[in-house]
Amino acid sequence: MAQTLKFGNGNFATKAGSTLCYDDQNGNFKPIPMDFTRASTATRVNKQGLIEVVKSNVPRIDYTDTSDGVLLLEKAATNSITYSEDFSQSYWTKSNATITSNSVISPEGTLNASKVTEQNVSGVHYVGASLAGGAGEYTWSCFLKQGTSRYAGMRAVVNGFQNRFFVNVDLSNGSVVDTHTVGSGTTWEYYVHKYTNGWYRLVIQAANVSGNMDMSISSSNVAQPNYSLGLPTYLGSTNNNFYIWGAQFEIGSVASSYIPSQGSATTRVAETATGAGNSEVFNDSEGVLFLNLSALANDLTNRWISISESSVYTNNQINFRYASASNLIQVVSRAGGLGQDVVMQHTLNDVTMPTKVAIKYELNNWKLLVNGFIVVTETSSNAFTANSLDVLDLDRGNNTNYFYGKTKEISYYDAILTDLELETLTSYRSWESMVNELNLNIIYNG
Repeated sequence: MAQTLKFGNGNFATKAGSTLCYDDQNGNFKPIPMDFTRASTATRVNKQGLIEVVKSNVPRIDYTDTSDGVLLLEKAATNSITYSEDFSQSYWTKSNATITSNSVISPEGTLNASKVTEQNVSGVHYVGASLAGGAGEYTWSCFLKQGTSRYAGMRAVVNGFQNRFFVNVDLSNGSVVDTHTVGSGTTWEYYVHKYTNGWYRLVIQAANVSGNMDMSISSSNVAQPNYSLGLPTYLGSTNNNFYIWGAQFEIGSVASSYIPSQGSATTRVAETATGAGNSEVFNDSEGVLFLNLSALANDLTNRWISISESSVYTNNQINFRYASASNLIQVVSRAGGLGQDVVMQHTLNDVTMPTKVAIKYELNNWKLLVNGFIVVTETSSNAFTANSLDVLDLDRGNNTNYFYGKTKEISYYDAILTDLELETLTSYRSWESMVNELNLNIIYNG
């Protein structure tokens, strides 16, 4: 048994157009390049916890959730906010508030974040923008940081101002302390993600939307204020301020990585990772594919990772996918040109949480393991054509159903492992490693 393909697990190497898988048998490293495309710049969180821009066609190794890094793959997204960092522009409406540009270090480590200061006026105190939109799902986000004011938040408005939703955040710790809804018929979701140097990214998502939109970033003097038009209302003070940076408004039900804009709506193009390996890497008779990964959202779309016959992918193929049902993963085999054969599936609690998956295969002996447990066994299968499996793609094998998610590790074994070895491979070595890898917070450890 040999581990003939490795990718990630803290060891990443990238360059324009490629990211590196490898085989390190007998202490000899053999490169197994994987092609990569993205015809635009994009951002990632680097090892220092700072947001940075990555050039076109350069893979993103992102450290938002883990010190080991993940290959981040996202579909195309557009930030419709035309000035995402410069709130002094007339594009942004200021109501009983003033903007001071370049006041504090932003999440990218540059002195380019803005200070929002209240005016001594009774009413609402916000910076806002109006946006065009139609029916569908939308996501608002902005980075906030505590100044002299402890509380601030964001309002999203949809359906021609009929539906408004405000989230109030304690910027000393990032906790949501209050929400306020005006109108009905819109489903609202929200969360806060912690970044470096006291910054928090506040995200609001809305479904059942039609008509024009509005985004407002507002000061708030207390945890649970009074509201007018969905915004906190009170007597302001020029002694009260907080900081903002990186506003984003996009189509869809998930906040993607930050897309900076400077005068126009800006699009990050979809990215792909395909074409690793050859017939010497993969065994047609038996083997194990191991994945440590997570989806970006439970969005009910098919996102595949496959080992296939490159000439005709449907003749011989093993594929793993996040399926078009809530939190469902599937493993599907096609062998010898006989069509779909083995189907194994399992419902996760949450596809956005890191998950360790092992797929063991040999004739009439398939197993699917998830996080240390055998969840499915299949005892009937067809045989793969000799020397047919020759490529690993983070898609269906035919440039469709691309995998969008976070890949921490992929490895392939050219022989089967025992059940104990498979359980060990997909388990966590300790309580601490489980907590760290899943990016959890320890509340109490007796």
